Amino acid sequence: MLYGRATETAAIGGLLSSAASGQGGALVLRGEAGVGKSALLDLAAATAAATTATTAATTATTTALTTAKGASRPPGARMRVLRASGVEPEADLAFAALHQLLHPVTGLLDALPAPQRDAVAGALGLAAPTSDRFLVSAGVLSLLTEAAAPGGLACLVDDVQWFDRASADALLFAARRLRAEGIAMLLAVRGDAPLKGLPELRVRGLDADSAGDLLASRATVAPAVRAHLAALSGGNPLVLRETTARLTPDQLSGRAPLPDPLPGGEQLFGEQVSRLSEAARLVLLVATLDAHLPTVLRASPTLAAATLTPTTPTTLAPVVPPPPATPTEAVPGTPPGVPGTPPDGPAATTPAARADGPAGGVGLAEGSAGWVAEALREAETAELVFVEGAAVRFRHPLVRSAVHVAAGSVRLRQAHAALATLASGDRRAWHLAAASLGPDESVAAALAASAVRARARGGYGDAATALARAAELTPDPAPRAERLKDAATAAWLAGRPGLAQSHLSEARDLAEHLAKSHERDPRLPGTSPERPVPSTGEPMRGSGGPAAATPKGALLAEIAQLRGRFELNSGDAAEAVRILSRGDTLEMLADASEAASYVGDVPAIVELGRRALAHPRGFLRDTVAGIGAVLGGDPGGAELLRAALDRTGTLTEAAEFLWASAAASYLGEADLSAELVGRAGGVARMSGMVGQLPVVLEFVSTAERFRGRLAESAAIAEEGLALAREAGYTNSVSAHLANLAVVAALRGEEEACRRHAEGALAIAIPHRVGLRAGVAAYALAMLDLGQGRFAAAHDRFVSITTAGPGAGHPTVVWRSTPDRVEAAMAAGEPDAAREAVSWLERWSANAGTAESRALLARCRALVGGGDELFEEALSLHGEPFEGARTALLYGERLRRTQRPGQARPHLRAAMETFQRLGAEPWARRAHGELRAAGESAARPDAGVLAGLTPQELRIARLVADGASSKEVAAQLFLSPRTVEYHLYKIYPKLGITSRTELARLL
Repeated sequence: MLYGRATETAAIGGLLSSAASGQGGALVLRGEAGVGKSALLDLAAATAAATTATTAATTATTTALTTAKGASRPPGARMRVLRASGVEPEADLAFAALHQLLHPVTGLLDALPAPQRDAVAGALGLAAPTSDRFLVSAGVLSLLTEAAAPGGLACLVDDVQWFDRASADALLFAARRLRAEGIAMLLAVRGDAPLKGLPELRVRGLDADSAGDLLASRATVAPAVRAHLAALSGGNPLVLRETTARLTPDQLSGRAPLPDPLPGGEQLFGEQVSRLSEAARLVLLVATLDAHLPTVLRASPTLAAATLTPTTPTTLAPVVPPPPATPTEAVPGTPPGVPGTPPDGPAATTPAARADGPAGGVGLAEGSAGWVAEALREAETAELVFVEGAAVRFRHPLVRSAVHVAAGSVRLRQAHAALATLASGDRRAWHLAAASLGPDESVAAALAASAVRARARGGYGDAATALARAAELTPDPAPRAERLKDAATAAWLAGRPGLAQSHLSEARDLAEHLAKSHERDPRLPGTSPERPVPSTGEPMRGSGGPAAATPKGALLAEIAQLRGRFELNSGDAAEAVRILSRGDTLEMLADASEAASYVGDVPAIVELGRRALAHPRGFLRDTVAGIGAVLGGDPGGAELLRAALDRTGTLTEAAEFLWASAAASYLGEADLSAELVGRAGGVARMSGMVGQLPVVLEFVSTAERFRGRLAESAAIAEEGLALAREAGYTNSVSAHLANLAVVAALRGEEEACRRHAEGALAIAIPHRVGLRAGVAAYALAMLDLGQGRFAAAHDRFVSITTAGPGAGHPTVVWRSTPDRVEAAMAAGEPDAAREAVSWLERWSANAGTAESRALLARCRALVGGGDELFEEALSLHGEPFEGARTALLYGERLRRTQRPGQARPHLRAAMETFQRLGAEPWARRAHGELRAAGESAARPDAGVLAGLTPQELRIARLVADGASSKEVAAQLFLSPRTVEYHLYKIYPKLGITSRTELARLL
């Protein structure tokens, strides 16, 4: 029974009710050990098991699920419950906790989109691994959504602070995105482990009255003693229960003083543990490190043989002896007396594999009637543990802590060594590491191999932990530096930039010291051509500088390239240019050019392009060299970029398509650039870029905006913003904020525009990311232009052209030139407008796409050209927003030159397009011009699409293009059920009933 938890039970009940009605949400229960978090999860489990789907939820999803599965949600369907608890010994085993949670529903994996299905199956050890953690996380959300059908899902997670990083990342990714999936997720956590982006409820101690009620239910306690116990314990229910059980009648009645302070933490169970026999304490020690019952039965005799004193009773004979070790395969780091086994010993590596191992249903009566069984019964009688199936469960995590305190560090290491003799793979590696007192290359190598396996499944956080520990255990400084570098890479890909920087700094110091030592005395041990560095992670794409001719020089170059990439994504972009420019390989020159492009440092881009010419011709070389040549005024630059674009048919990676997009952009072909960005986004979503998706989405969102698809652009930017914040990509955060500012400006949302622009500038200016600073400034200029503040807009556009590196960018100048021309003419600055047109003519000299020619024709028309230029522009436009702007400007000229009849069709078309796109200021301006031209009709409705949310609009467009629900889900990181749910909401909003009608409408 729970006492005094009205606030908590109300919050949990509301969350479960919401899930039963088809909604979703998550709640973090945070509190100290023993405060009652697990009891609240038990209450949630009981409540959920008795909960049925509500009529509203049944009605709301019937059509969607019929479309998806051929059957509707049955009324009154029971809510499913999934549970998992973090276990401290498994905190470094990638996806161990996730396997525990999802194992009951793995039969639903085939309902997921193929990329998500394969990623989750690989993470759980059910299929070949995939290395993209975003796909794993999206797949977890989709699998939970499938599990929520038909009656909803309660996902109850305890002791999150001990989840392995891969499981925690995937689960938190899903929790932050629960909206309409019928999932209630409760996460209980102790301490200050951050669970960003989720609502929290602090679970505190009981109030005095509730604490008194709890005590009264346990024993007869004097009122004054009850009040004193409540105060001393802080209302902690566990402390109250355990203390009451140990107090004497005199203490309970108040005739004897209470212990002060009351025992807490591991002390709470320390006395009970100390009263156990030595054999029972030994068995419990093994169980704290591996709760798998058959493992406990086998490892305990091994540990006993190595640690118990000669006076221990002879009844402690091994019942299930461990397999003998071969003489040549003693386990490194094993204390004397503990035999070793080969690395591929009998125990399984992953939780999935262990489920099919010797566990079976072995109980204490089956072959274990000796002293281990008696020791376990003794601990069960003391109510410290209980045996459940094939596992030893501790009454409370603090019991485990008390056992460790009682054992001491020496015996704890011996227990790890004993378990290492029975384990293989990841578990063996971590047991050996915990048993080691000093450097041991074989143990370090085992941990490094474990990191490789974790990375292959997308468990980058756990890989970083393993590599960092491997580095600590590596005796040779050269491979130690290599492993620290790999740890930095893994930490970065796990979204932990601070940890990545720390590991990389340590690796750099070690590598530089090693290089200096070799300069003084080449005979010193370390990296040499005859002694290569054993790499455990993916190698960097290249290394730079003359020093790269030797292995130690290559390591320093790889570290430098990583430093540059880290700075570019989350630090000072100009510093990234400085670091990366020191390399001479094409890969480092390309990275340096990319960094210089973010800064807006034209001289650096030109110089890096010149250096790239020294490399053999190819796509990347021609792109880097061509961009530099174009910016440097070399007419041969356009030829190089054309040659690069001719190779786009051979490109396969998202990063390559982004380079191709840059090539098109520097040729002045914004429409082709946007098309190539779209292809990059498609590749990134389907095959993954291992953590680079937030960066790719920067460009995808911008491309959608150039196409006039403002709602889609905003939705993608919001998605990218969330991913960038989760990944710790600070500069990518500024990019998405800047694009959101531009979208808000085009929509006329002044407050949102200024808020997003200020957020982008607050990052971009100090980090010297001129590209993003320029886009944020462009947003403010477009806000003024759309609101008719032409002089202010012109001033802002001029400022963009004069901003130096770190504050502006040549691409922003080029793309904003048509807007600057319009603002200058409207502000009465025709000379400035003509100067801008001349600049645009030079920049667009190599452009060959229709949209680039249309924009140039419009600008020429504005500065005095004839109507035929407007007509030419209108015939060339392919992008609806820019086409509508040309029609508006042309209509304004026709009206002001006394040709209202000719003006009205253009103004009407412009108004309708702006209205459809959601560009409110422009629609208002077109409507005003139309009224002035003699048409008094009211503005039309925004159109049926205006009623869709950005997410619904993205889904509708993809479905209209012929994509199946699984294909849409794969692209948008959703589940097929969520796609169908959105379609159910889309159809009535559009007045249609089928995909065929949707395709016709769009």
